[in-house]
Amino acid sequence: MTESTNPEIAGLIEELSGASRRRRQEVAHQLALTARAHPELMLPHVDALVDALSRPEAQTRWEVLDALSAVAETNADSVAGAYDGAEASLFDDASATVRLAAFVFLTRLAGSSPERSDEAWPLLDEAIQCYHGDAEYRDMLVALLALARGQASEATRAALADRVRFDAENGAGYIKTLSAEILQALA
Repeated sequence: MTESTNPEIAGLIEELSGASRRRRQEVAHQLALTARAHPELMLPHVDALVDALSRPEAQTRWEVLDALSAVAETNADSVAGAYDGAEASLFDDASATVRLAAFVFLTRLAGSSPERSDEAWPLLDEAIQCYHGDAEYRDMLVALLALARGQASEATRAALADRVRFDAENGAGYIKTLSAEILQALA
């Protein structure tokens, strides 16, 4: 059976636009788990996943962003259309989990090419400033470490180094440690 004809995945994708909030959340969770194990199965359904970023419930959006992040690791070109939905989710006032999922997606997309890093960096930089020290900041730093190890442009790499340098030199705890790791990865 080919990726495009997988009836189980196609059925789940169809339910993402169903009327039941609870079912959309359950389906999104199943799709995120599947995407982590087999991101290629999501390729025929990227447009439907991007569309699901407009669902009102936070869990559906963060699970879909997790699925898109998994796909971005292996095929960033296929999920580039999720940029606008991820941008909107990055500043979701009601859900730190949605914000973090959007941040992770955008760092993975940014790490895929110099051009994408330049496009995403201003958003990522703003998010770093907005959420510095929040509960999800540790995971944000881990995502930034992956970006530092990715294919970011020299301009993005320099801006990221400038952004974390103070914490690497003067911070404490995980913020200092992870910021220093990012600087080391950029060197």
